[in-house]
Order: sequence, then structure tokens, then C-alpha cells
Amino acid sequence: MKTRKAYRAAVALLGSALLLAACGGKSGGDADGSPSGTAEGSKGTGGGTTLGIMWWGPDARHEATKKALEIYTKQHPGVKFKPEFMAWDAYWQKLPTLAASKSIPDVLQMDAAYIQEYVSRGQLEDLSGVDLSGIVDPNVVENSKIGGKLYGIPLSQNAQGIAFNKEELAQYGIPLPKQNWTYDEFFQWARDAKSKLPEGKYPIGDSTTWDGFNFYQTSMGGPPVMTDGGKTFHLDKDLFVKFYKTYEEFRKAKIVPPAEQSAAFLENDPKADPMASGAVMTRGATTGSVSALEQLMPGKVGVVNMPIGPAGGGWAQSTIFLSVSAGSKHKDEAKAFVKWFVSDKEAGAALGLTRGIPINPEIYQALEPTLEQKDKLGKDLYDLAVGKALPFYSAAAGYSEWVDTYKKELDAVTFGQQSIEDAYAKIDKLGKDLAAKAGAK
Repeated sequence: MKTRKAYRAAVALLGSALLLAACGGKSGGDADGSPSGTAEGSKGTGGGTTLGIMWWGPDARHEATKKALEIYTKQHPGVKFKPEFMAWDAYWQKLPTLAASKSIPDVLQMDAAYIQEYVSRGQLEDLSGVDLSGIVDPNVVENSKIGGKLYGIPLSQNAQGIAFNKEELAQYGIPLPKQNWTYDEFFQWARDAKSKLPEGKYPIGDSTTWDGFNFYQTSMGGPPVMTDGGKTFHLDKDLFVKFYKTYEEFRKAKIVPPAEQSAAFLENDPKADPMASGAVMTRGATTGSVSALEQLMPGKVGVVNMPIGPAGGGWAQSTIFLSVSAGSKHKDEAKAFVKWFVSDKEAGAALGLTRGIPINPEIYQALEPTLEQKDKLGKDLYDLAVGKALPFYSAAAGYSEWVDTYKKELDAVTFGQQSIEDAYAKIDKLGKDLAAKAGAK
């Protein structure tokens, strides 16, 4: 499999300016209005089947998915659902607990940043037998495979770019971000923009997650931080220090927000989103998340691709999937549902672009004439990103601790509690230790 994100973890990119947008939302109950049940599916009343299904996302995705589930039950009266939906962070905090208790739902949304980890533990069902001909491009299917098997049905063509507040930038006489800008141009743009912004407003956000640096390292022609299933680890010290010294300079010059303010940002929250709150002029966005941002800032959002280096920059490919639990008692029903989810036109109309550009070209073509501006922005971002895009590189299985450590150590740097060099030493040592363990298996 070609391997976003953080991801998308993710989906975290050059801080708020380069973060893979993590979608917000709130927990929900069952489609029939009953309280949210256990993750595992069960036999419903009257001999029917109830499938547990779980996903993350903003409210727009929640509402659209619930409508799709209602459509499925209408078309297949013997199948009902127990849905659970939440924000990105809450989702990835809860899923490991469900995995440990062997209660992963029958159907679950998966991200490229985490899918290999759950595959390596034998927790996802092989979906290679699901016939996707005429629905998903064969190349996309092949690129989505892990060890020759398909563990998630691709839902969309996604991409990473940068969203910007075109209204305020114009108001302050700042040139808009440009297509195919280099990292040097991006950083200089931030310096120049700061000189025109009033106190309390910042051109870009800070950077504390591994994804942002991984973009930088690969764009400069270096290898991904981790490859070969985590057996190979390479964190370029010279690039690492150069990259984070730039942000150190920016913190001192108030080109990025103070550490305390950055830590309090919450994307897609009307008051706490770095851009929607009016504090930061740019932030990372994907084809799906930019629609939520446009709803918070109607008519004010522009998009551009990620900064590039000699090798390119950013990514554009499938990163979000529907998977089936290996422990599901209703695998046949679950597999039928995930195929329906990407092939049924009525479902496609209900889902829209809430998970990015639909993987099925027929569904997107049917949607295109009815798209609102918030939806078209996602397609614009994908079209701008795809030309220079690199593959989506996810964290390898077993690297969850490293991902968390990376952010913790970089947070310490932003708060002035340790040097960049010290942070590098700790992060590099842990990465090499994990690679050695992966190689010994």
C-alpha cells in the first residue's frame, strides 16, 4: 500500500498551517433513536441483523452518514445499525479500548495513518473478495492493499493543501498564497505577511507533529521518516534542525501564535479554530475538512497546494476507508454494506463530499451540478494538490508511542523547556529503537 494523514491522523502539518485537519464532532446514538449500544453487531428483533458502525468527523458528516444508514435500512429492511460517531481525537482514544476488549464494531471508518497498525494485530477482515470493478479504479485498489490484501474499501480521493483567509489577507494588502510555492517562499511569505498584520493576528500556525516535518523531509528528496513497515527509520538531523529553527525564529518574532494559544486551538470549532476565530490566516486542510471550514467562514476561504521542494509536496490519494472487524459475527452483511456505501447513487447523494471526493466517478459526476461553494472547494483543493503530490506516508505499526513522543517533545520546545537538539536526540533514539524491534520480528 502506498503510505497521510497525521495524518490527516491524521491527520498535523506545519502546525496549524500544515496540519492534516482533524475533524470535530460529537457523540451520537443509534439510528433508531435508542441509546448507543455496544460496538459489536447483534441479531435485531424479528430475526434481522443489527450492524455496529463507528466513524469520526464533523457534524455534517454525522448527519449525512445517518441519512445513508436510513436509506440502507429502507432498501434492506432486515438490517439496522447501532452507530457511534465522534471527533477525531475521541475516536482514536476509544478504538484501542474496543480493540483490547474485542468489541470493535462490525463496520468502522479507518484512516491510512492507522490501518496498518490494526491489520498487523489481525483485527481487520480481508475484503479482497468484494468486487469493486466499475466502482473503484483498479490502481487505487492496488495502492490500498497491505501485504497483497485489501483491508479497507477506499471512500474518496483525498488531498492535503492549505486553506487561507482570502478576505483578511486582501484587507491587509497581503498577496495571496500561490500555487507551487516552495518552502523558502512559504516561510518568506509568512515573514512579509506578519509585518502587515495587526497585533494578535498571525500568518501561519506553529508545527509540533511529525507529519509536518515528514512533508518537509520528503519534499526535499529525503526518504519518509519510516518505511518497510517501520523497519527502516530515518530522521534527517540537518533538515530537522533547519525546519524547527525556522519556527523558533517565528515564535520569537510573533509570526506564529504563542505556545499557550496554539495549544488551545481546536479545528472546526467556531470560536477555537485557528482560522475561523480570526487569529491565524492559514491552516492545513483536506478535501473533506475544507468544506467544514467554509461553512464557518462563508466566502472567505481560498485554497492552494502545500509548499513543495525538489521532490514535490503534500499528498493526494485515498486515505479514508470503511473496514470490517475481523471479529464481526455478521461479516457477509458488513461486506455487502461497505460495497453499497461506495456504489449506491442514493447513498452517494446523501453523503455528498463529507468524506472528500467520492471514489466512484459516477457518483461525483451526478453530484457535480448541485455542489455548493463549500463542496467545490474540496475539488479545487484536490486539483491543485495532485500535480506535485507525493504518496501519503503513514506512521508504521508500533509507532503510536513515537508519534505521541514526537509531539510531546516538540511541545516542550515551543514552551521553551528544551532545545531542538535535545528533542531530536530523544525522538531519534526512540525511532531507531522501534525500528530495531520491528526488524527483529
